[in-house]
Formats: sequence, structure tokens, C-alpha cells
Amino acid sequence: MSKNTVDDILFGAAYYDEYMPKGEDRVETDMRLMKDAGINVIRIAESTWSTCEPQPGEFDFSHVDRALDAAHAAGIKVIVGTPTYAVPTWLVKMHPDVLAVTPNGPGKYGARQIMDIVNPAYRFYGERVIRRLIAHVANHPAVIGYQVDNETKYYDSCSADMQTLFVKYLRGKFNDDLTELNNHFGLDYWSNRINSWEDFPDVTASINQSLRGEFDRFRRTQVAEFLAWQADIVREYARDDQFVTQNFDFEWRGYSYGVQPAVNHFEAQTAVNIAGVDIYHPTEDELTGKEIAFGGDMTRSIKDGANYIVLETEAQGQHGWLPFPGQLRLQAYSHLAGGADGVMYWHWHSIHNSFETYWKGLLSHDLEPNPTYEEAGVFGREIAAPEVGGRLRHLRKRNRVAIMVNNESLSALEWFRIETGFPDGVGPNYNDVVRRVYDALFELNVECDFIPVDAPARKLAQYEMIVTPALYCAPESTLAALRGFVEAGGHLVSTLRSFVTDDEVTVWHDRAPHMLTDVFGLTYNQFTRPKNVGLTFGEAFGGSDDPALSGAQSAVLIELLKPAEGTDVLASYDHYAWKDYAAITRHAFGAGTAEWIGTLLDPAVMKAVLHEAVTSAGIESAGQGLAGQVTVRQGVNERGETVTYLLNYSAQPVSISSPVAGEVVVGGRQIVTAGTAEDDLTVGPAAGTRVEIGNAMTIGPWNLVVIAG
Repeated sequence: MSKNTVDDILFGAAYYDEYMPKGEDRVETDMRLMKDAGINVIRIAESTWSTCEPQPGEFDFSHVDRALDAAHAAGIKVIVGTPTYAVPTWLVKMHPDVLAVTPNGPGKYGARQIMDIVNPAYRFYGERVIRRLIAHVANHPAVIGYQVDNETKYYDSCSADMQTLFVKYLRGKFNDDLTELNNHFGLDYWSNRINSWEDFPDVTASINQSLRGEFDRFRRTQVAEFLAWQADIVREYARDDQFVTQNFDFEWRGYSYGVQPAVNHFEAQTAVNIAGVDIYHPTEDELTGKEIAFGGDMTRSIKDGANYIVLETEAQGQHGWLPFPGQLRLQAYSHLAGGADGVMYWHWHSIHNSFETYWKGLLSHDLEPNPTYEEAGVFGREIAAPEVGGRLRHLRKRNRVAIMVNNESLSALEWFRIETGFPDGVGPNYNDVVRRVYDALFELNVECDFIPVDAPARKLAQYEMIVTPALYCAPESTLAALRGFVEAGGHLVSTLRSFVTDDEVTVWHDRAPHMLTDVFGLTYNQFTRPKNVGLTFGEAFGGSDDPALSGAQSAVLIELLKPAEGTDVLASYDHYAWKDYAAITRHAFGAGTAEWIGTLLDPAVMKAVLHEAVTSAGIESAGQGLAGQVTVRQGVNERGETVTYLLNYSAQPVSISSPVAGEVVVGGRQIVTAGTAEDDLTVGPAAGTRVEIGNAMTIGPWNLVVIAG
């Protein structure tokens, strides 16, 4: 049995003795500097296959041993990564087919994550290096866990191996019945019908999203299988007091943004004991906390609320991410506020060659202490104290709102873009709608979980409100579960382009929304791109005189909603051609309500609409009254105390009344230019202070206060 939790809050960095400049023997110095900063864990070996197996069957673990022994001597724990996400040159020379073929053509050696994860040669040599490495390190006392692979995806592989396996999968799914497959996916269109399995075409250029989407779904299952395959090998050698993790990541827009297109995290998480995650985000004047919260909420949710480890986040990061004084400490606590039990940086030192030379770590290229390193030490020493770390670890949440997501909708809305209906890259995608909803809730201090589209009714019943942003694809079982959720007293909020197709991208051919017209009390069968289409809000919003809604416009698409009798019209379209249609509605059904948002709202209007929705649903939290001033995140610690994080993501001090009573666990501290901390009551009450509800406090710029009570 592997461990499913960590003993203490982990704080550390990725460390690669292999990457040090020639002649630099830094390992003892680095461990001393880490120890001084409160770092208690490092992550090693991941991405170094060519170093530990320089030629086939020749293994050299000297760098691994140096790091392990030095860490153990310093009392620092180690997570060992399997080195399979960057293949060595000899493997590609011997087996060129290990490189993934993508729609852009055959792969070429150079970058990482360029392999075909189903390729037999890759699997053979990958298994060998995993077995040799894990057998070598498993009994070392410093090793507490293992990371299988790294940010694993299917890398857009459409190789012969991947497509052969896909056809085998389809033959099983349709019981060798090609007629059923053709009918199911609508392949008669444009003569795409397949009349013999031997004639099955290359799917790379398919124009049929049902087939394309099925291929994407199949490839996501291969990621889950690949991780389970590695984890099973590792567990053959791992001790019972060690865990297996993986660093899941997200859609990348220069930083972590939204639902990962190439992995179903809810499926893939079953391979690991503790979910890990990479969360990267803008900082300096662009630090909002939203990406930290989104990544944490998603990672916590895939394991049904279990704590997770941030295996990678930035220290200095790329150009424009050098944290202002106070931000690194604020960011680290922000991860804990989401339920993280560990924060680790990529990486310890800034490397001196190759692609990530300017993705800077805690230490700069001179390998000397700097303000970012010093500030990391402020956090590290704080959470090392039992009265702090002991009260912040293993935070559990009981959120009342959930966002339902799925990869099928993401994939489908890349092909059928929301604005144009074609795969032209125009306008917002699925993740833009997801983030529009999530960001509004974040700004309202309404915490939420994520749930998969196949969540059972008993899971839905844990929440009072469920939001489905652009849930384009959903099976009838999901629609039935949502129907039951509302009927039993839940509040459902759905946006445009929800419930359009089944989970295999066949558009329903009855009144929209399929199976739910009576739940929402509306239907529609037309939609269009708006041009100068304003929104008029009803009495639920205080009328159109509400300054937050003044001049509100529809964007991207408008669904022309036809409400039934008894359905409340919360907003309508302010346009001479569309004035008779509703834009936002709410309908009572059973003991609950169902709200439909028929257009994409700008961020401020979405925030106002969701504020009204949660208020109407009777959802309240301690932090909602502070929305717009500080971010409030809460959970319950091991002692049963409610832990409240008050986070100031701004360059200005904020004066508030405490929303809770309790003891200050983490007080405001002034981080000076050098990166060190000075106690300063003007930026927050001191640790150990007792506060009551309503007590006045000031939280300094880029600062925080944590209260337990």
C-alpha cells in the first residue's frame, strides 16, 4: 500500500546536479542554502534519461546518488521522477518511430515531449530505465515518493501505432458493426462512409467532429493508461511509506489557463496516490490569484477533495515575472489556501544552457542568494513552525458551488467555434467561457469545485449550485442527473452552447435544450452573432439603472430564447430585431431553479449576473461581503478549526473588518527590498493575535492574514 498523504507541508524545488556548469561542485552548498530557506524537499531525475542511461543498457546513477546522499545528510526529503518525458539520442537513432507523428508531419529530435507514448520500442526502453532507476533508489531513506513522467499528454500523436489501436478500439466499441459506426457518427456526409475496416482512413484530416472527438477521447485514455502503466511498475519497488504522483497541467497560454485538452484529469488521476500539479501565472502588476486558485481547485477536485502537491510553480520565472517584494510569500500561501500540501519551484538554480536558460529559478545564474531566494526563506521558515504548518496542512473544503466540465466540449468547440461554427480559430473557445464563469465566482469570493460530466447524482447532491459553462456535449445520463438535481432543490446555471449534442457530438434533433425544456422553461432554435445588441435587465437586478450593468452588450453569440409561461426573464435583448427574445431566464422546477444565460457576458456583467444567482440561491459565505477588497479562501484543518485566508492581490493597503473570529496564524509582515521580513503591524496583525468578527485590520500590499478559529 502506498501513502495517500504527506506528513508535513512540503516546500522545495526541482534540483539537477546534472545541469550544473562543468567544474561546479555545488551539492553541499546548495543543500545548506536550501536548509537555511526552510526547504524540506527536492525533486530529481525527471528529464535526465540521457544522463542516467548514456548508451542502451549502460546505467550511471552517480548524479542521482550525489543528490540523494546530500539531501539525506541535510534532512531534506526527495521525490524521484521517472525520466521518460525526454528521450535520449541513441533511442531515436535506433528506433526513429518513437517520435510522434503529428498533423504537422514526422517528428524531429530536439525538444522534450516528442514521443509516441504507445510506441512499443519507447515502452520497452522506458520500462527498462524505470525499473533500473526505481530499484536503485527505492530503499534510500531520503526518498518519500515518485513522480511518474512529467506533464504527460498524447502530444498530438496520430502515428500508425496510435491509429491502429484506435481502429481496434472502435471495432470493440461497435462490435465490428461498420453500419452502426457510420450511422452513429454520420459518416455518409461528403462520402466519408467507411464500408470496410481495411479501408479505414487516416483520421488526421477528418472533417467529422464525431470521429475526430472520438479519436481525441481515445488518445486521452492512452494518457491515463500510460500513467497507470508507469505507476504499476514503480509500485513493484516502492515502499509502503512512499507515494506516487504526477504533475498535471493545463491549457497553456504563456501560463496555466484552463481545462487541459489532451488529458482527462478525472480519469488519469486514478493512477496516482496524490495528485500533483504545475501552476504558472502572471505576476508583478498582473498577479490576481486566479490561476493559482483555478489550478488548485481543479487538482483538488479530481481527487474528490483530497490535498495535492504543487510540484511546479515559478520562482523568478520568465521575463516579466520577477515577483515584487511580498508576492512570492503571498503566492505560496495562496497555494495552501486551495488545499495544497506542498509548494515546489521549477527550479532551484537558473540553468546556463539550452531552452529554459531564462526560465529562472530561486537562484540566478551567479548561484548566489537574491531577494527571491530570501523571500522563499521567509515562507519556508514560517511554515516549518508547528504552530503554523501544523495548523495549515491537510486543509479540507466543503464548497457549495461546482462547475461541471468535460474534454469533449472543449474538443468540439475547437471545431465548431462558438462565434463562427467553424474550425477557424476565431473568437473565444470553451476555456474562455469556463474562465469567464470561474473568474467571476473568484471575484465574488464564492469558492467552487469542479465536477466531471459523468458525476453521479449523489455527487451533484453535495452542492447547492452547479454551473455548466458551454457544456456543448453531454450524454442523456448527465441531463437526467441535472434534471434530478434541480427537482430536488438544486440551482442550475447554464450558459450558451450547453446541451447541444450527445457526448459523441451528434446534435440532438428535438427542441433545445434536449430533455430540459421544462426544467429551464424555455426553448430556442435560432441564434446569431450579435452586432450592437445591448442587454436590458429586469427588476431582479434593480433594472437597467444598475451602474454595473449600464451599457451591457451581448458578445460572440446570442441564442434567441423563447420563455414559457411562468419563466422569469432576467434580461432581454435591446435590439429592434431581437427585442421579443429573452437573453437570461430563470425558471422554478420542482424544489429548485434553472437559469439560462443565452449570450457571452463581459467579465463585469458576468460577475453581476452570478452575484444575483448565488444570492437568489441563498448561498452565503464569510468572504462575500469583502468581494472587491480582498480574496477570501476557507477550509477546515486537522483540528477541526476553520482556517480563513485573507489575501490582498493589490499594490495598495486594504482596510477591512474581520469576517471571522479566531487566532492569527500568519500575520502581515513587511517584505523589504532585500527579500527579508520585518514585523509591521501596519500591514496586518501579528501572529498570535486574537481577533473577533468586525475587528478592524489593515492588510498591506501583496500581503495576507490567516486566521484559525
